[in-house]
Amino acid sequence: MNQSSRNLWPASIVGFFVIAIIFLATFVAWAVRQREDLVSADYYEREVRYQQQLDSMNRSQAIAAQVVVTFNPAQQAIILTLPRDQRSGATGSVHLYRPSDARLDREVPLAVDANGIQRVNAKTLEGGLWKVRVKWNSNGQEYFLDQPVIVTSS
Repeated sequence: MNQSSRNLWPASIVGFFVIAIIFLATFVAWAVRQREDLVSADYYEREVRYQQQLDSMNRSQAIAAQVVVTFNPAQQAIILTLPRDQRSGATGSVHLYRPSDARLDREVPLAVDANGIQRVNAKTLEGGLWKVRVKWNSNGQEYFLDQPVIVTSS
């Protein structure tokens, strides 16, 4: 009875490479399917307008303490309040930006009442962090405010 011992090294090396290739192929397939929402679609156009944005933000710093953006869980609404001298004739937009998913972003026109208050319905918004970006024009000057808000579901 002549027993020959088999060498397992060649089979082990081949098996290692097969498993490594399967792992890499799976990882590449997973990585390709990941969404990349870090940059807006009109990135270059926004970059050109950035100086105007900086000017608007600098003007807004003087009145930032008077502009109030809060979430009211009882009403399921985001409440925006403009200062008294900014209320009349204010036009603009309210952009609800979801940092974790660009598909959930919303934009509504700025429409404050006589008290300078606007309520934005938040019943359809997912719970979590939202950035409320208010851009408005009042008395011939543009203003911009970026305020984070935590929305909770009812």
